[in-house]
Amino acid sequence: MSRLGNLGARLYRGEVGYDFIGKRKIWYGVSILITITAIVGLAVSGLNMGIEFKGGAVFTTPKTSVSVSAAEDLATEASGHQAIVQKLGNGGLRIQITEVDTAKSDQIQDKLAGDLGVPRDKIAADLVGPSWGEQVANKAWTGLGVFMVLVVIYLAIAFEWRMAIAALVALIHDITITVGVYALVGFEVTPGTVIGLLTILGYSLYDTVVVFDSLKEGTKGITKQTRWTYSEIANRSINGTLVRSINTTVVALLPVAGLLFIGGGVLGAGMLNDISLALFVGLAAGAYSSIFIATPLVADLKERDPQMKALKKRVLAKRAAAAAKGEDAEAEQEQDEYEPEDAAPAGAVVGQRQQPPRGHGRTPGKRR
Repeated sequence: MSRLGNLGARLYRGEVGYDFIGKRKIWYGVSILITITAIVGLAVSGLNMGIEFKGGAVFTTPKTSVSVSAAEDLATEASGHQAIVQKLGNGGLRIQITEVDTAKSDQIQDKLAGDLGVPRDKIAADLVGPSWGEQVANKAWTGLGVFMVLVVIYLAIAFEWRMAIAALVALIHDITITVGVYALVGFEVTPGTVIGLLTILGYSLYDTVVVFDSLKEGTKGITKQTRWTYSEIANRSINGTLVRSINTTVVALLPVAGLLFIGGGVLGAGMLNDISLALFVGLAAGAYSSIFIATPLVADLKERDPQMKALKKRVLAKRAAAAAKGEDAEAEQEQDEYEPEDAAPAGAVVGQRQQPPRGHGRTPGKRR
């Protein structure tokens, strides 16, 4: 077995683990700091909205020897607005200029034909109205709102309302960070960005539900035992699914990183940046929030329940009594007179059949 697989098995069995819940205040602080930075970046820099949202013109030229940087300077000078130029596969150029009307578009087309040395009728000009981008944005916000409502309803029914609240907070956390990164780096926001933003919500929710599912299984009959508190079982659930979360996140990030850093950075395919950055930041933020935000927040909310407070008090009292007698607290708790029969080990996968302990199910009598 590989080292990672061996570590995952030990985490699953509870032999090793990291105290994520106990250090939750640190994670809350880190998340608040990142969120504030994202909000400040959004307020100061704002989003670089693409032509689909602001309106403008897109000019496509035939093959030309003019470089991208030179074409940007010529197009900016001709329009009076910052131009975005991309090299096409056939050697032509795609020149994008925002906030341009029909009359201005004709003037720019004439100027570009002379500066680039290509016939005017060979330059294709497409105008994009801002109303189309506004419709896209409104539909995106509507879709986001409907998605959030459905998520809360589903989680409240499948799990409980505390988990629904924690998942909603984690989703808002992921969206805020992703949008803030766009504002800080100045990447253009296009319909592809909106698609990427909506896509990452599914990934983020998947990681969160995996941990919640494990936590639900591990806390069956929790009030009938005095071995663990709710927070401790929540911590075991995180550790039990940690390697799985890391593996799925890394596998998902690799192709997205290829789009962002190789396709967009090395090859200069700028149109890939809009969706790949949203996916890359969102996937990373989603994995972080499911481990460091959602589950610790559920534990915080659950520990305020009177039953969980009473359980914690009993668990701590039993450990104190064991320590006072000079006995090993863990050994003392192993003799707990009630162990929930239907409670799966923390971190167990739903549907996995548990092996009965030795001796159970046998009738007493002589050994044959």
